[in-house]
Amino acid sequence: MPGLGGQPIFVMSEDAERQTGEDAQQNNIEACKTVANAVRTTLGPKGMDKMMVDSVGDLVVTNDGVTILDEMDLEHPAAKMMVEVAETQEEEVGDGTTTAVVLAGELLKQAEDLLDQDIHPTVITKGYRLAREKSTQVLEDISEDVDLDDEDVLEKVAMTAMTGKSAESAREYLAEIGVKAVRQVADQTGDRMIVNKDNIKLEKKGGGSVEDTELVQGVILDKERVQSGMPSSVEDAKIALLDSPIEVKETSTDAEINISDPSQMKNFVEQEEEQLKEMVEALDDAGANVVICQKGIDDMAQHYLAKRGIFAIRRVSSGDIQKLANATGANIITNITGIEASDLGEAGTVEQQYIGGEAMTFVQDCPEAKSVSVLIRGGTDHVVDEIERAMEDAIGAVSSAIQHGKVVGGGGATEVELAQDLRDYADSIGGREQLAINAFADALEVIPRTLAENAGHDPIDTLVDLRNQHDAGKKMAGINVASGKSEELYEQGVVEPRQTKTQAVQSASESAEMILRIDDVIAAKGFDADGGQGGGPPGGPGGGPGGGMPGGGLM
Repeated sequence: MPGLGGQPIFVMSEDAERQTGEDAQQNNIEACKTVANAVRTTLGPKGMDKMMVDSVGDLVVTNDGVTILDEMDLEHPAAKMMVEVAETQEEEVGDGTTTAVVLAGELLKQAEDLLDQDIHPTVITKGYRLAREKSTQVLEDISEDVDLDDEDVLEKVAMTAMTGKSAESAREYLAEIGVKAVRQVADQTGDRMIVNKDNIKLEKKGGGSVEDTELVQGVILDKERVQSGMPSSVEDAKIALLDSPIEVKETSTDAEINISDPSQMKNFVEQEEEQLKEMVEALDDAGANVVICQKGIDDMAQHYLAKRGIFAIRRVSSGDIQKLANATGANIITNITGIEASDLGEAGTVEQQYIGGEAMTFVQDCPEAKSVSVLIRGGTDHVVDEIERAMEDAIGAVSSAIQHGKVVGGGGATEVELAQDLRDYADSIGGREQLAINAFADALEVIPRTLAENAGHDPIDTLVDLRNQHDAGKKMAGINVASGKSEELYEQGVVEPRQTKTQAVQSASESAEMILRIDDVIAAKGFDADGGQGGGPPGGPGGGPGGGMPGGGLM
């Protein structure tokens, strides 16, 4: 950088790498497009799976967008922003992560063409913002109402979320379980329905078949009773939930006890045993026949509990303790000696069962349970993992449909309808912003185009047919991936929550706008593990379009 008298003035460290202007924009856009292309082939019922292998050889086989991006070792900062798009979609809705990422990549691809026409990024981002706001209005207009009692529609939402995953072969059965679980934990707050998905516990165990998956009105714990002398099953259970140990408390300060006589030692041990006995008696007197403890249970306390026929489990996570409280109505106890009968929860049965050769405890048949569990089964661990992800998507989609009370058509129907309305809207906007709005409309059509490609159909013919159907007023017309024809899929059960589309459009658009406004990338040069300087410029050696910063590729 020239300075006074021609002397250079260094504002940044000499080790810093900088990329500016069109080079920075191009590099960021290419990185994001690469990430979008990585998950694009997984979209839809005919989407393919990805096998992700980490550095220690553990593998994940999935077509779930957010899982794929989490497993990828991304280094490029713009690429990491695409991961945030998927994570936001997952947190807010629980489904539609691949749609959001693919749409963000396509928005940047369309913006690239506009940049080549010398349209300023600020103009593009303003057009995208107008298109995003218009899309939200259109989604409100074309959506259909749904509520907690519309079980048939909710099951269609769940099945649509699971289509294309390993669980598809049993999707009707799994969808029924998912809807029942969500309806069980749904709570009316004022004029809104609230669904706390944390109250639905997914417990997985390899072995058996997908059809062995079951819904438990209560909580499943991957734990066994602390002593074999305890009963393995308890009917009409009265449950005490403890977040303090059934152990003798240690002194809060360091202390030294001098014992000079064997009788003193005996008295000391007897005193500790008496304390433990008093704790167990307090639980027994309150009427508890099941004790579930977040912390430890002393061996002597286990003996006393077994003598009284009390079923006990220890070291249960705080999350599971809270779920048990919601399911059984129990109060979580901190002072064991002060426990009362009113603090106990209720369950029809508490039973230890062996699932897949391992002991698990079922707390079930809880009256008016506000916490439920789903035991997921499958032939192998990898199958079980993928079914768990499918069930999470289904539960997320159903929860979103209930909370927002709106659903839309799937199979690309919503995206094409949005694109049609945006093109009409663009005509009413003066200036260059209308070019960006039309580009936004073109980007939305990447979803039906990709669905057709992944199903082996001609994307152009399919898209033209779909546009014609929507021009004729069929706003729910989508792509039947089996035939490649445009049909009214809403009536056939392809239904998605409106919030899935709203969130995908918002997240993708906002991320694309942020990336387009970046014209300067400055990266501090790091050091490698050997102590030497590592890294390189974002778009230079060791970088490239998909390069990391510093150095490295997408994976």
